[in-house]
Amino acid sequence: MTEATLADATEQTDEVKSGLYRNSLIALMRAHDTYGVWSKKSDDEVLASFVLTKEKRRSIPIIGDPDEKVLWRLEIFYTAVAYAINRESRLDATPIMKISGEGFGRVLITAGRLVVLNRTLRDVHRFGFESVDALAAVGQALVADGVGIINRFSDVAHCDD
Repeated sequence: MTEATLADATEQTDEVKSGLYRNSLIALMRAHDTYGVWSKKSDDEVLASFVLTKEKRRSIPIIGDPDEKVLWRLEIFYTAVAYAINRESRLDATPIMKISGEGFGRVLITAGRLVVLNRTLRDVHRFGFESVDALAAVGQALVADGVGIINRFSDVAHCDD
């Protein structure tokens, strides 16, 4: 890796760490802490529940129903994407999720009449990321894609009908 590439990677990591998505997810997680349990925890500690190492992932059976906590984290993850898109584009972005009892489904995020994110969900019971940085990078990429689609099709997104 050249020095320029290493500098770009470091800059990108810093951008993700202070990025809009990461801040949105932390805000949503802390908003759900009604008893103040996480008030003294660092942001990385609050996001640690999203980390699922390869070893942990392997220990989860292939067939199984998703746990309520996993479904909640999945919902918070995509709600934070919608919230960050909303903050970036100034349009109401709304997540819509439908998940079967076996852990398969779909998530959509709409802005106006425009679908800005459309993802198929599989193996939801194994939802997680290798690290907090990976979580933030994926979330930030989804936000950037959503905002890019809004910018590309702005007349559909801004339709008031």
